[in-house]
Amino acid sequence: MFTESLTLYTFAMSHFSEKIRWTLDASGLSFTEVVMTPTLHVVPALRMGGQGETTLPILEVRQANGELEHIQDSTQILQWLDEHRGPLAVMPRHPGLSEDIMGIEERFDAIGNDVARYLYHAALDDDARVLAMWTQHANRHQARLVRLFFPLTKWIFKRRLRINAEDAAQSALRIQQALAWLDGRLSDGRQYLVGHQFSVADITAASILAPLACPDQHPIYGTAQFRQGAGHSPTWLANRPCVEWVRRVYKAHRTGQAGLEVQAVA
Repeated sequence: MFTESLTLYTFAMSHFSEKIRWTLDASGLSFTEVVMTPTLHVVPALRMGGQGETTLPILEVRQANGELEHIQDSTQILQWLDEHRGPLAVMPRHPGLSEDIMGIEERFDAIGNDVARYLYHAALDDDARVLAMWTQHANRHQARLVRLFFPLTKWIFKRRLRINAEDAAQSALRIQQALAWLDGRLSDGRQYLVGHQFSVADITAASILAPLACPDQHPIYGTAQFRQGAGHSPTWLANRPCVEWVRRVYKAHRTGQAGLEVQAVA
């Protein structure tokens, strides 16, 4: 019996947040998800992370005596879960399997920002659409603040994530390379990326690619509103076996989100 309680601070649309949210759910671990509002998350994330970074997700561990520990970065969170909550079924400790799983986790984490950059390059000029996503879990006061500072936030965001035509084109190439690798991995008809069981390798690849595959079970990217706003898919994305694989993995294994206790905070 674990005495610590777990709280996961996320962005609703973050594929890195989805990776940890899904891992916790698939592992049957009880946790509370706190959905944060972009822009307003900066100060809390800096305070909790303590390393000058504003990235999410952050896992907060509250000990029985009230002491708090914060783990920032999705890979660091996986390592903490493996050490303190393992062995998890989705993180088997067999040496060969474990190395392969974490190698694939690293491979798809590496294109996480590329996916975001590619999508935002097309979407960031649609202020209404971006604001609707960013304020989905905000209260009225929070939404008003996000809208007020959006021109400045947008300017900073574009430069920090290098959202421009040249970098977006390079990101598209890196995404295509990852998709080609995944198509090759799946070419033997396998159901899962490593061995014969569902693992963090599948969770990571499917989570990172969810904004492109738009599986029905994703709380943001599976909605009709997102699909309509996304417009036409690029030709290099159409009819790829790996895209259909992402949708199958979501349909088969992404079943527990409705039970989460979700709180929205600044």
